[in-house]
Amino acid sequence: MANQLRTSRKRRSGKAELVAIVACLCIVAAVLFFGYEAYHRHAIEQGAASIRQTVLDSALQCAAIEGSYPSELSHLEENYGLTINHGDYIVIYDCFASNVPPSVTVMPR
Repeated sequence: MANQLRTSRKRRSGKAELVAIVACLCIVAAVLFFGYEAYHRHAIEQGAASIRQTVLDSALQCAAIEGSYPSELSHLEENYGLTINHGDYIVIYDCFASNVPPSVTVMPR
């Protein structure tokens, strides 16, 4: 009788340990999933900021060499080696006047 009671307790404690392990694994998986999502979102935002700064730097370089800011983004891509992944980002380049720095907005797709 005492032997049966010990084995019954061991079975229950083994089940409890298994449930605790599975719960911990689920928590770790959830933390990793949401952490990856946050990291990915942050990386995309940083990429957009980097592209914006690169476009502005290229426009400034063009103004220093040619004497005016380019009216089109394509001018920077063709003549100054600027490359933009248009599949991942939308770039809005608005040049008001040739002596005023352009307004650049970059949005992830």
